[in-house]
Amino acid sequence: MILLANSEAYPGIEASARRLQAGEEGLRALVEGIKLVELDPRVRTVGYGGWPNVLGEMELDASVMDGDSLRTGAVGALKGYIHPIEVAYKVMTDLNHEILVGEGAAIFANEINAVAGDNLIEDSKQVWWEKLKQAMTPEQQAAFPNVPLAPLSNNATDPERVRDTTVFLSSDINNKITAATSTSGWAWKYPGRLGDSPIIGAGSYADSRYGACACTHTGEMSIRCATAHAVVLYMKMGMKLDDAVYEAIQDLDYLKDGYTEGVTIHAIDCHGNHKVVSLNCPGNITYWLWQTGMDKPEERQAEVIMTK
Repeated sequence: MILLANSEAYPGIEASARRLQAGEEGLRALVEGIKLVELDPRVRTVGYGGWPNVLGEMELDASVMDGDSLRTGAVGALKGYIHPIEVAYKVMTDLNHEILVGEGAAIFANEINAVAGDNLIEDSKQVWWEKLKQAMTPEQQAAFPNVPLAPLSNNATDPERVRDTTVFLSSDINNKITAATSTSGWAWKYPGRLGDSPIIGAGSYADSRYGACACTHTGEMSIRCATAHAVVLYMKMGMKLDDAVYEAIQDLDYLKDGYTEGVTIHAIDCHGNHKVVSLNCPGNITYWLWQTGMDKPEERQAEVIMTK
């Protein structure tokens, strides 16, 4: 068994590891761990305590994928609910759809009695407005929100740009490989923006025959390259895990225009190997790993490739 997650997973990684160790089905083990991340206000990019969009609204994204059946569930721009990962899971189990967004996602969340709540804490609200004011003239401040939003979403400074979506990958006791993600997305994003997290094949992908992959940081890049699916496809084509990840890094590095800041790839294969590589993400990039035989998850350093 193996469990791989990014650095923001610390509130829930041990819970997921314990569940896997006890023989629990992999995807439920991931969902329960991510729910603890969603509840923790120290993690400013996921769930409660995350950063709002440019209008000061919390919009949450999440996804799950079962590598045995290739079934998926995802929600995007979900408002008013504490655990988007649980709603995404129920999309997979209860609907003949794969993704719900916006108002429809909220209607479904209410229908399944998902935990409702306001994810915007006072500190996030204050930081949002202070940062936003810096990008507006006094006249715009007085007229807000009836001002052009695109310049504000492009120019306002994300207070924690090195922080990311939470991503969990696992292979359970039955060798089922699964993936799950949750995020509040970019701080000050344009309303309705979806990153890669709820887009299966971009932000995450799992196939028990080959492996799984999930991405963090600049979701726009992972969407353009279908990065998560690409890593798994490269393994299907016969590449070893390391080579598959490096090939996907080359795909990302090919992007020359648009917003191209950086991406960190987290991947596992069906043989119990893992690889985490960060492209053009400065700073200390770490991840969490647990495998059969380990007492508890360990935080490790990712490989960093800088081409800029």
